[in-house]
This record gives sequence, structure tokens and C-alpha cells, in this order.
Amino acid sequence: MSTFGAIIAGTGSALPSKRLTNDDLAKMVDTNDEWITQRTGIKERRIAAEGETTGTLGLEAAKKALAAASLSPKDLDLIVCGTITPEMTFPSTGCFIARDLGLNDTPAFDVQAACSGFLFALDVGAQYVRSGRHRNVLVLGTETISRLTDYTDRGSCILFGDGAGAVVLQRCDDPDRGWIYGSLHADGNGSHMLYCPPGSRHPISKEMIEKRQQYMKINGREVYKFAVTRFEELITDAMVKCNLTADKVSMIIPHQVNQRIIDSAITKLGFPMEKVFVNIEKYGNTSSASVPIALDEAMRAGRIKHGDVLIFVAFGAGLTWANAVVRI
Repeated sequence: MSTFGAIIAGTGSALPSKRLTNDDLAKMVDTNDEWITQRTGIKERRIAAEGETTGTLGLEAAKKALAAASLSPKDLDLIVCGTITPEMTFPSTGCFIARDLGLNDTPAFDVQAACSGFLFALDVGAQYVRSGRHRNVLVLGTETISRLTDYTDRGSCILFGDGAGAVVLQRCDDPDRGWIYGSLHADGNGSHMLYCPPGSRHPISKEMIEKRQQYMKINGREVYKFAVTRFEELITDAMVKCNLTADKVSMIIPHQVNQRIIDSAITKLGFPMEKVFVNIEKYGNTSSASVPIALDEAMRAGRIKHGDVLIFVAFGAGLTWANAVVRI
């Protein structure tokens, strides 16, 4: 059993100012506001402008999280960044963010688990804190998914947006506070459901670009079935492992994947919808950034108070899926 707790000492988020509405998309592909809203719950999403990157959005979210925790960058012992849209293939986006925070010796690295990336990164950061190795760890989920989106593909371009979220994990003497449970999972047999081809297996070439294979590909029906099933499993697992009942859970903060998926899973679980935080209508699916953006929004809106128990769930390409239980 751990000697220390890993509390969330501060949260922050960053979103581009540019909005891409359903009506805007209707001018680009064969779709309309009603069709998108009914199938996804999304009304608009944010799109990074020229000069806005995964790193700049992550940096802004990081600064806000540090301010909320009353810490300076020099107080950080480690940076763990979840992303599938890095600044470059290498160095890591974590290294760019550390540099821009004025750090030159603090370890920083990226975690790549697609939409589950923040929860994978949170799990890693929590273990460093709970073990006593580090006191303050910055964990981010930051993405510019628009850079991988094919805006001629109606099935995918309606879903995704850009943004970043961050938390500061801080050591405390109570091991029953902060991050108290999490599970991580992956099944590469589902890699065909959601993927982006360029890489060692498919080097970028003129032919690839001509066939628009540089963009993400998604099998929406399969992903839908996978997400609904895993959503239920993850919530049930968290509640069983932590001996929780619905009345003991203050809020579920899910990956903002699709309103229908969230509604379906919550209905089957018999959980009250007022305890589920959803902001997908404003931002779409921001991949690894969606859980920390929602968490920060809920915190700043006063929806979360000291002592509340939160459950996070996420699922994404890989296939990957993860959960976490946090006591604020």
C-alpha cells in the first residue's frame, strides 16, 4: 500500500478561439446541423489557428494548472504529456512544454494512448507521486486533431476538435486522497478501427498524399460498439474495486466521445445523468484533452468540492481503455 496520496492540486485548460460549427461543416461536406447533432451531440468544435500547436495549447493549460496549485514551474519534478498530435515526431511535446516553462533539467516525456492518453499519463504520474519519488508532477492531455482530420470525410470531420487540459498532481500524507485507483488496458487486435497511417509501416510519399492516406481513418460503427461496452465495464470496475455506490460518486467525467454513447452507457448502468459531466456539444472529441478539459471546466464552475469522489473513463485507438478514481 502506498505511503502517500497524489492529490489534484490544480487544473487548467486551453482552447483555440476559432469555432467550427455544424453549419460551417455543411458548407464543406454533405451534412447538416440536425444530422450531426442527432448522431453525436456536437454543435461546434474549436480549431487551432496558424501558430497554435499542441505545445502552445499545452503550455497555456499548464500555466493555468500551476497557478491554480500556487506553484511555479521550478516546483515541478516531472512532466507527462498525453498526445497523438505531437509538435514533431521527436523531440517529445513534453520537452517543448518544459522548455517553454523555463525548465532545463526536469524530466519530460509523452504517452501515446490516443483518447485514453490523459488517463494513461495520469496513472504514470500518480505512481511517481504515491511512491514518494516526486512531489509535484504536471500531467497533460493536449491535441490538435484538426491537423489529422480529412475535411472531405463526413464520417470523421464532424467529430473532432482541438484543445488542452492539465493537472498538477501533488504529494500528500493521506494515501486515501487524490488518485486512489486506476486500470489501463489495450488490445492491438482492434487497431484497424481507428488509425492514422503515416509512420514506419507506411512512410509518407507522394502516392499516400494523393490518396489522402495521411489523415486518420475511423470505422464509426465498430468504435461505437466498443465504446459503449467499455464505458459500462470501466464504471462498474471502478465502483466494485473502490467499494462505491452511485450515492458515493459525486461525478463521472467521461471522455467526450459521443453523446449517444454516453447516454446509452449511463442508462444501462442506471446512473443519474446529473452526475455525468458532458461538454461535447461545445468542443467535440478532443482526444486525450477531453477529460482534463471537462475536469477543469467542472472545477472552475464550482461543480466539484473537497471530498468529492470522481470517476474518469476513456477509450480510444489502440484499442485502449482506462479508468481512474480520484478523491478531491
